[in-house]
Amino acid sequence: MKKIGIIAKRGEPEAIKAVKDLLRWMKGKNFKFIIESEVAKALKIKGYSRKEIPSLSDIIIVFGGDGTLLSVARLVGKLGVPILGVNLGGLGFITEISRDDIRKEINKVFSGNCSFEERIMLLADVYRKGRKIVKQNALNDVVLNKSALSRMFEFDISINDQYVSTFRADGLIVSTPTGSTAHSLSAGGPILYPTLESFLMTPICPHALTSRPIVLPDTFVLEATVKSGDDVYLTLDGQVGFPLKVRDRIKIRKADYKTKFLVLHDRDYFQILRTKLKWGE
Repeated sequence: MKKIGIIAKRGEPEAIKAVKDLLRWMKGKNFKFIIESEVAKALKIKGYSRKEIPSLSDIIIVFGGDGTLLSVARLVGKLGVPILGVNLGGLGFITEISRDDIRKEINKVFSGNCSFEERIMLLADVYRKGRKIVKQNALNDVVLNKSALSRMFEFDISINDQYVSTFRADGLIVSTPTGSTAHSLSAGGPILYPTLESFLMTPICPHALTSRPIVLPDTFVLEATVKSGDDVYLTLDGQVGFPLKVRDRIKIRKADYKTKFLVLHDRDYFQILRTKLKWGE
């Protein structure tokens, strides 16, 4: 791991300071740091665009929170570059270490004394009049929802080319196990252990109370077709959005690649749940 990519939360002074500290600690060691342009400019050194960094790096260290990490996971995609998340704020669900721990933990990365954890990603293709107009990936979730007014719309759901039902709801969330603690959880979906080989379909405020979340094997392919409704959007990880039209068909499936996270110590996922969800308080 000689080439280290650095990506930080944009507009965050603490992120720039953390990167500066890392470079100072690693000064004189035989590593090349590939730092995104915004941070590099603040440090008055050579920078690279975010899009360039995955193809130039052996590993990417991300300074920020879970949101920044999600954007980097989509950016890395099929390149499979391992990612280490450094959380600058509170405890994150998917960031690995805190800023306070980075100095004592970072040597594990460069010595090879660490392991990897793989998480499935989703692919979403949008077809309009038989033509594919969108192809995007997501680590957390793919969501169909209304852009402004909270009005229901109708969509048909098929799984593995078998018709399931026509739903009338405020939206639909298709999430990975990683994303089960995000939007899906707030819509009443279950928590899935993050390394499970499955994904989750959760209706948002369905008209029929019997429309419940369902966990599916990740070998299945889900299709949603918009039947009615205005201002319907497809969103990926809550960060990227596309407007949909009636009769648009959205095909959602597991990507043929996974996000690879660096793990520096035994991570207690249940402790994270206790802390983030305040279990027992």
